[in-house]
Formats: sequence, C-alpha cells, structure tokens
Amino acid sequence: MKRCECDPLALTTAVNTLAVSIASQLNDHDLHLVSAIFNQLGETLETISVQRERCGPR
Repeated sequence: MKRCECDPLALTTAVNTLAVSIASQLNDHDLHLVSAIFNQLGETLETISVQRERCGPR
C-alpha cells in the first residue's frame, strides 16, 4: 500500500460511520460477536506489523 497524505479526522469519521452502519444491522448478540472478530483481526494485524518491523525485509 502506498503512503499518502490523508486527513486523520476524515479517517476517524469514516471508521465511525462504518461502525454505526454495521451496528444498525445487527442485534446485540451478533454485534458482540462481530466486535470480537474485528478486535482479533486488529490485534493479529498489529502482531504481524510488529514482527515485520523487528525482522526486517524478507
């Protein structure tokens, strides 16, 4: 992915809008599950990112 100039406020607004849109389509039980899945996805991506930083280029 290319590095680009972006507005951090626009990014947070987009993420918030996406969260509201997803939440409006799910009941509380399903929302909890989706939230847990996205949390795990974020943590796993962070782990991969840190490992890449520490290990250097392939």
